[in-house]
Amino acid sequence: MAIYNIEDENLTPIRQVKFKNERELQRLTEKNLEELFGLKFVATEFPVDNLRIDTLAFNEETKSFVIIEYKNVEKYSVIDQGYSYLSLLLNNKAEFVLKYNLVFNTTLSKNEFDFSQTSVIFISPSFTTYQLRSVEFSDIAFELWKVVKYSNGTVLYDKVNNTNTTASIKQIAGSDNKRNKVNKEIRKYTEEDTLNGKSDDIKSLYYELKDYILSKYGDIEVTHWKYYFVFKVNNKIVVSASVLAKSIKTWINLKESEIHDPDNRIRNVSNVGHHGVGDYQFVINSEDDFYYFEKLFKQSYDEKI
Repeated sequence: MAIYNIEDENLTPIRQVKFKNERELQRLTEKNLEELFGLKFVATEFPVDNLRIDTLAFNEETKSFVIIEYKNVEKYSVIDQGYSYLSLLLNNKAEFVLKYNLVFNTTLSKNEFDFSQTSVIFISPSFTTYQLRSVEFSDIAFELWKVVKYSNGTVLYDKVNNTNTTASIKQIAGSDNKRNKVNKEIRKYTEEDTLNGKSDDIKSLYYELKDYILSKYGDIEVTHWKYYFVFKVNNKIVVSASVLAKSIKTWINLKESEIHDPDNRIRNVSNVGHHGVGDYQFVINSEDDFYYFEKLFKQSYDEKI
C-alpha cells in the first residue's frame, strides 16, 4: 500500500527506509516502551547464564516480565528462540527479580511476580510466512511486531500475529522437555479461560458486549489476562472487565474527576482494591446497560487516541 505526503494538492511518495542496524531499532523501542507497549524499561543487553536479552521490560498490570528481541534478518526460528528465552527466565527467576529490585530500588520477593504471564516480543522489519504460521496458536506467549521506517521520519509498529485460531501450542510440544516445562509454567490466557465455568447466559452477555464495542470501534483489541480482560487502543487500556457469575464488572480507565456520569451510575473505587485498571467501576447486568456503558467507554477511548 503506497503512502503519500500532500503538498499543495500534489502527492509525494513516502518511501520506506531501512534501519541502520538492530541497535538503532532497539534504542528507539527502549526509549518509547511506555508509549508503544505500556511497559516499564528494566534493562538493555541483560546477561543471564551465558545468554543476553536485548531488552528486559516489565508489565505492571500482570506483574510479569517481558523479553524483547530485535531482528534485522529473517533466517531464525521464532519458536526455538522464544522457548529458549522463557526457559532461561524460569531457570533463573532470582536473577530477574534481583535486577528489577536494583533498578527500581525495591525489595520484592519472587512470590510478588507472576512468572506464569511472562511473554516474548519479537520486533523486526519483516517476518517470513513460516515465522508467522509458526505462532498461530491462541495460547502462545509470543508476539510478532513488524516495524517500518519511512523517509518522512515516521515509524509504524504493527502487531502481525493476530489470529482467531483456537489451536493450542501444547498440542504440538510432543516429547520436547524444554517446551513442555515452559508450557506447564507459562500460560497466555485466552477468551476460553475468561469464560471457563460460566453459564450460557453470562457467556452470551459477554459476546454481545464484545460485539457491541468492536462494531463501534474498529481499532479496539481485546486482551485476556489471568483475572480480567481489557479493551485496548494503541496499546493503552480503555476499559478493564471481569466476567462474574451473573454480571460483567468493568473499570473505566480514567482518573478521578475525569469522567462525565450524568445518571450517577458509576462507583468511585480509586481508594478500593480491585482488579483491572481505572478509578471508576460500572456493572453490566444486561444488554440494557450497553448504551450507557458505551458513553463511559467513549470518554476513555477519546483520551487514549
